[in-house]
Amino acid sequence: MDDLSPSDLKTILHSKRANLYYLQHCRVLVNGGRVEYVTDEGSQSRYWNIPIANTTSLLLGTGTSITQAAMRELAKAGVLVGFCGGGGTPLFAANEVDVDVAWLTPQSEYRPTEYLQHWVRFWFDDEKRLEAARRFQLARLERIERQWADRAFKDTGFTVSPDNLHQALESHRSAIAKSPSTTDLLTLEARLTKALFKHAAQAVNYGDFTRAKRGSGTDPANRFLDHGNYLAYGLAATATWVLGIPHGLAVLHGKTRRGGLVFDVADLVKDAVILPQAFLSAMQGDEEQEFRQACIERLTRSESLDFMIDTLKEIAANLGGNES
Repeated sequence: MDDLSPSDLKTILHSKRANLYYLQHCRVLVNGGRVEYVTDEGSQSRYWNIPIANTTSLLLGTGTSITQAAMRELAKAGVLVGFCGGGGTPLFAANEVDVDVAWLTPQSEYRPTEYLQHWVRFWFDDEKRLEAARRFQLARLERIERQWADRAFKDTGFTVSPDNLHQALESHRSAIAKSPSTTDLLTLEARLTKALFKHAAQAVNYGDFTRAKRGSGTDPANRFLDHGNYLAYGLAATATWVLGIPHGLAVLHGKTRRGGLVFDVADLVKDAVILPQAFLSAMQGDEEQEFRQACIERLTRSESLDFMIDTLKEIAANLGGNES
């Protein structure tokens, strides 16, 4: 079999790639033609392969470095690289800036423009942009209801009343459909999130829970939520890059940050996957690495990146297609 060059690896769909990496205290380099990360253990160094053909994004946290050769190979394979601090914050660099992460997107003159053209065709219309925000929120609710009822969560101890959850989500569906502005949608979103925290805490008997500001929570659930959300942001940044839609063309969260579209897309799966896993892992006494691995497995098994990409494509085509 002929060897594949890194540029050939882009033929593997990002939505079918399984790996999302967060690395810290290591070096990323090219060794024997492969991209690897190196950890030092005493007087010895251990090398671990990064399967770039099957990787969507790479987060480099505290104590990491990367060589130019490694960046070249990652870019050729279409892997997004983000520099961040421990747990994803604070921000250290500036390029495609989203939620305290600096995303270094692979450069190519051949990125698709079809969905970007659809997106900008409706984006400057206030009513259509509001309708796009509504559709994001409705897709989010549908995903929550489906994932929270999944047997994989139930089998691990996350038990929520389907009737109570459906009733709560149904009331939000009605309110979203009637929302007159993005400000109203953001208010509804805050109420929804608060209600979901309550349902999740009850589902695992967590006790009283209050969501702390990012990075300030001391209890396990808050720490896991901060950590896991950045995995969703990585997938969201990948989804928008795959379709060639700039991160600044947000429909709901774009008032203050030019990476707001990543917030919009990440919300499609944050509450559906990350939130329940954060409470489960907190109750099980998981370490950060165990929680991260559980999130990645659930994001992969639920085909979350596929769902993000499909939702973006559907909204772009329906609201910005030539027929509209």
